[in-house]
Amino acid sequence: MSEHFRSTIRAARRAAAVAAVLATLGAAFGAPADAHTVRAAPADVYVAPYGDDHAPGTRAAPVRTPERARDLVRKRAPHQTADLTVRLAPGTYRLGRPLVLDARDSGRNGHRVIWQGSPGTVFSGGRAVRGWRPVKGSRGLWEAPAPAGLGNTRQLYVDGVRAQRARGALPVTLTATATGYTASADTLARWRNPSDIEFVYPSGEALWNIQQYGLGPWTEPRCPIGSARGTTVTVAQPCWDNSTRRVEFPDIPGRSINMVGPGKLTGGALPGYVENAYEVLDQPGEWYLDRSSHTVYYRPRSGEHLRTAAVEAPALEKLVDGRGTGDAPLHDIALRSIQFSYATWLTPSSPEGFSEVQAGYTVTGADGWKTQGLCDYTPGGTCPYASWTRMPGNVSISHGRNVEFSDDAFTHLGAAGLELGTGTQNAIVRGSVFTDISGNGLEIGGVDAPRPGTDADLTRRVSVTNNHLYALPREYHGGVAILNGYTQNTTIAHNQIDHVAYTAISMGWGGWPDKIGKPATANVSRDNRVSSNLIFDYMQALDDGGGVYTQGLTGSSLADGEKITSNVIRDQWGLGRSVYTDNGCTYVTVEGNVLHGAQANVLSKHTDYRDDLGNNDPTRIAGNHWEQGDRDGDDKGVVTSGNHILSDPSKAPADIVAAAGLEPRYRGLLGRTYAARSVPEAPTRVGDFAADRSVYVTWNPSYVTGGAPVTSYTVTATPADGSRAVSTTIPAARFKRVAYAVVDGLTNGTPYTVTVTARNEQGRSERSLPAAPVTPGPTAGALPDASTGVKANAEATAATVSWTPPKSAGATPVIGYRITVSDGRTVEVTGRDVLVAQIRAKGMLRVVGGLRPATAYTFSVAAVTATGTGPAATASVTTPSA
Repeated sequence: MSEHFRSTIRAARRAAAVAAVLATLGAAFGAPADAHTVRAAPADVYVAPYGDDHAPGTRAAPVRTPERARDLVRKRAPHQTADLTVRLAPGTYRLGRPLVLDARDSGRNGHRVIWQGSPGTVFSGGRAVRGWRPVKGSRGLWEAPAPAGLGNTRQLYVDGVRAQRARGALPVTLTATATGYTASADTLARWRNPSDIEFVYPSGEALWNIQQYGLGPWTEPRCPIGSARGTTVTVAQPCWDNSTRRVEFPDIPGRSINMVGPGKLTGGALPGYVENAYEVLDQPGEWYLDRSSHTVYYRPRSGEHLRTAAVEAPALEKLVDGRGTGDAPLHDIALRSIQFSYATWLTPSSPEGFSEVQAGYTVTGADGWKTQGLCDYTPGGTCPYASWTRMPGNVSISHGRNVEFSDDAFTHLGAAGLELGTGTQNAIVRGSVFTDISGNGLEIGGVDAPRPGTDADLTRRVSVTNNHLYALPREYHGGVAILNGYTQNTTIAHNQIDHVAYTAISMGWGGWPDKIGKPATANVSRDNRVSSNLIFDYMQALDDGGGVYTQGLTGSSLADGEKITSNVIRDQWGLGRSVYTDNGCTYVTVEGNVLHGAQANVLSKHTDYRDDLGNNDPTRIAGNHWEQGDRDGDDKGVVTSGNHILSDPSKAPADIVAAAGLEPRYRGLLGRTYAARSVPEAPTRVGDFAADRSVYVTWNPSYVTGGAPVTSYTVTATPADGSRAVSTTIPAARFKRVAYAVVDGLTNGTPYTVTVTARNEQGRSERSLPAAPVTPGPTAGALPDASTGVKANAEATAATVSWTPPKSAGATPVIGYRITVSDGRTVEVTGRDVLVAQIRAKGMLRVVGGLRPATAYTFSVAAVTATGTGPAATASVTTPSA
């Protein structure tokens, strides 16, 4: 063979290799791969997981890391004559440290810098966990060496499915002390790593043998153990003081100066359960990181195979950190089609713990309990009032201008998902998914006062549209889907928010001083709008919130105050409101919404303490289709007009219902998934009471469903004498309607412990934490009192019947009501609000439809318990003409 022929063959092989590379790159970067189209624009930067950071960043020779791409952008941006695009090929970019962006990374000369991903582009702060093997002598338990560089983490994911940190009931009885607890035995001190243990104080309404442990029913604080020696358990500082010593007004017993919840942990300051201990690693789906031996332990769920599964442990606390300043903002930048995943947040594992106030804000610092955010209400208080510590975002922007996040996914994250911090202006969050996030989904602005004389710190003109936020928060259950602080011209519209633990959208701040007769904190908020969102299955874990929760001053008049319009908000679980206008909430308009399936639809009246006239905070409630049924009128500034009683949700105005939620071009977001299908998360807050040969059980539903709807729940009552457990299964649809189940066939006089599991098409969840033991026995005794304050407000064909629960339920709790209508019908009233309202003496309401115009009706309301039905109270009304 001649040398010429050999050269020809080598040239042909090189050409074929180049063509193959070009074809691969063309597919990766989403463009045709041929000699005419592969040529990149001079300024664009190409990145691929298989690239080389010594390469020039061209299409044919991409760099490997986003950090190197950023450095190339810094060199090219000053010379921009068009948008500069960082083109990210599909694949996982494992970040060794956060991608830090500042003013140098901004678009120039009127153009933008666009970070453009594609399906499968992932910014990951995780480390792969490999080398799994069974643990000898522990059936079903596996172990693997912790990845290099992983000092600690609070999350573990198996094929994208979040595992549950090992948790269990307290193994000892605790008695609170000044520094923690005295235990009934030295059990905790003898556990493998006592300083890893975290005490969790689950809150919510104290219902059916459930103890309320938190700092208000909207919170779920956490504190690590500092040390355990013998029976002395010391809780880490400052978490302990910040959760048990919040300073109170000397002349107002029990009122903390922060005015948000109690001054100390309720329930005798006792934790509800323990988390992060090897000794409670007892169920499939649970894991534990033993930092002392640098070993990860996990019990696989059915169908999981650790030798082939992708197991990720988040290591970074930030993925993208946009560090603009008031003087040098980060500006004209877009991040598109990127999945942000596998970041943690370690502050709750530190001595700070998680001493919650509301919506993920916490009290921090050694003197936080007596100074932080308390302003002039206490000596040494820091200002402004209520400026506690906000949960950070795993992706964050501070002082950003003209910033865009679109077609992104924020998932498998351990803090808040996206934080658009102080000074963010002209920002867009559009067409993105927020799910499987430990805390708040999206945070906008803050609650600090801007620097005097400058608007650089204002947060304004933020648009949040057509996003899907669901199945969150996963860890800090008092978090919210969208948190908006003091902002201007913010639009939150056409989003779908569903299956969330607490409030869906939280707006405003600083209104709590009205509890002591003081006006809300002055702030810069105005012209904010919440419109055409679809919100359902919210407040699934905690109480005292809403579909839209808002408080404080929202503007200077009804003209520039907050507008909550054309939303569909339905199917609330926890106690609260569809639209909750809480303390000091001033200049809010609630108009044209469809509101149903809540304890009440709008809370609206608070005294306006800005003067001494005794008026209410100005509020307008108009044109809503709701169940509340308030009459038109002006109640000292709360104007109610033109609302319509909704007797059948299917008859709500079609135009409002059709327009709420994602607009048509974005509805494909609802089908996007980021994890393997799995069993549901376990139900929470199981409560029970005993009756004759039976036990009645309630719980909070599994709002994280594993990608398939929950079809049923199974309740198991296990006797203390070791005899056979008794179970009953209730369809999920029935439980949603009645909110409890009954386990029959039990033995009177025998204590039983109850747990609950949820089932979907993938199988059964892990067991819930157990309810406190109860002992069945005869239930003969007092019947419930009559309900009080029965009223009926009527339209032509429907009436809202409202009442206050009986002062005494008698021998057993209220489980329902019976409304008897004078036309011969009987309406059975069930639901979670029934169970909670009697304990809290909160009002009840139901709509009775099918009425005739211009007809007199009488409605009789009687409470129902396991013991029997109490006496009825009545109200009469005549329906108006059609």
